[in-house]
Amino acid sequence: MESPIEVVRRFCAAWSNNIGAAELAAFFTDDAVYHNIPLAPVTGRDAIANNIATFIRPGAPGIESIEFRVINIAANGPVVMTERVDAFKLPHKSFELPVMGVFEVRNGKISAWRDYFDMNQFTSRMG
Repeated sequence: MESPIEVVRRFCAAWSNNIGAAELAAFFTDDAVYHNIPLAPVTGRDAIANNIATFIRPGAPGIESIEFRVINIAANGPVVMTERVDAFKLPHKSFELPVMGVFEVRNGKISAWRDYFDMNQFTSRMG
């Protein structure tokens, strides 16, 4: 079985490979929690897939793709922390956002994902 850090590395690479919401959600346990800290948490693999699908979609104001550029990654047992720059591609512009992510991995799947970022920076860059 992959180590927790390997699971998270593969998950981050999957975003950069522009795969779909269902494929991204397959990285999660059935009872996983995804929490963009400025927003309400989302619980369950299906809800996570639906949430991802709401913001990655073609056409304005949708995000066409997101590339996760991992700057630093560290693990302590099942907890993996990533310092990232997330590169967003929209129909008529692109921008980057610094993000700190915390993942908890159980039996080869992500059971919790929390991202910390500046919501004002995100919304101002989205336009």
